[in-house]
Amino acid sequence: MLTKGDDYPIHQTPEPIAYAGSDRNFYDRYFFNGYSPDGRDFFAVAFGVYPALNVADAHFSVIRGGTQHCLHASRILNMERMDLTVGPVSIEILEPLQKLRVTVAGEGLSADLVFEGRAFPIEEPRFVKRNGPRLFMDYTRLTQNVRISGWIEVDGQRQALSGWTGSRDRSWGIRPVGAPDTQPTPGASLMSFFWQWTPVNFEDRSVFFHINADPDGTAWNTRAVILPDGAGEGGGWHAEAPRMEDVDLIPGTRHAKGGTLKIPLLQGEATVKFEPVTTFLMRGIGYGGEWRHGALKGELAVAREDIDLASVDMAAMENLHIQAVSKATYEAPGEAAQQGVGVFEQLILGPYRPYGL
Repeated sequence: MLTKGDDYPIHQTPEPIAYAGSDRNFYDRYFFNGYSPDGRDFFAVAFGVYPALNVADAHFSVIRGGTQHCLHASRILNMERMDLTVGPVSIEILEPLQKLRVTVAGEGLSADLVFEGRAFPIEEPRFVKRNGPRLFMDYTRLTQNVRISGWIEVDGQRQALSGWTGSRDRSWGIRPVGAPDTQPTPGASLMSFFWQWTPVNFEDRSVFFHINADPDGTAWNTRAVILPDGAGEGGGWHAEAPRMEDVDLIPGTRHAKGGTLKIPLLQGEATVKFEPVTTFLMRGIGYGGEWRHGALKGELAVAREDIDLASVDMAAMENLHIQAVSKATYEAPGEAAQQGVGVFEQLILGPYRPYGL
């Protein structure tokens, strides 16, 4: 059950706020993204606290003119989890589970952004995965599609966000964070990870899909949700056996050219076709690389990074995790087709036999 407290970084377990506990790899994170109506312009924000590591970090990244401009910040948490500021990045909760504000001001990058939910957040199935005897993941996540207002400025060039939409999520629990463990674990399997996530904004509804799967393609966590605007808690259509089909990888990479999501309905099947238009590298907001989530950087560290997206090696390990900003077409029996925009997030590590990897 979600409560207002679940929009604050004060969780103690992978479950909602009513429960308490601790773990070295415990984290509590905010994520936001947003895109222009044509999907060409994009930004994302990540903000995490790691109570057992006593670290907080924040990242802001925006694509302008073929360059991904990234701002990274990290500080000592000082055991205070209610301070939602890390250097130049701050979060303000205007209305829990409905309206939040993010401000950025540093290293030539600035923003003032307000995210307003289109419906009550969905609570995804709890993610639990072991690797041999060790708990690899155990977390809860809420996800919400949003309408976005405000502006972004890059090196003095300000852009007002008109008609922008996006997604935000809050997740808390156990994931690998900070410095990796150097000691191998007897009985653990060959490391592999398959992940797809597709929150999409249409005119009057949102569509969500995710899948974690084993190397043979067997899903260990998956679901799709079709959520009308204004839906309350538990609303919308929830499908437990969605499928992502028609996936061909870009030669030499582990990134999909596109795909077709199929969602079982009472009256047949809904389809969402994805056509990527922009590639966003998740390392720009701390998913891997030098500024990985939970890394200890000292009392306060702030840095800027600019990535030329035309020249990076998309097959390199640090670039495997992406969000492909995509145009999307929704079709269902008895309904008119709808056009929308969303992301097709992808991360494939190790073998995945359905794709010949």
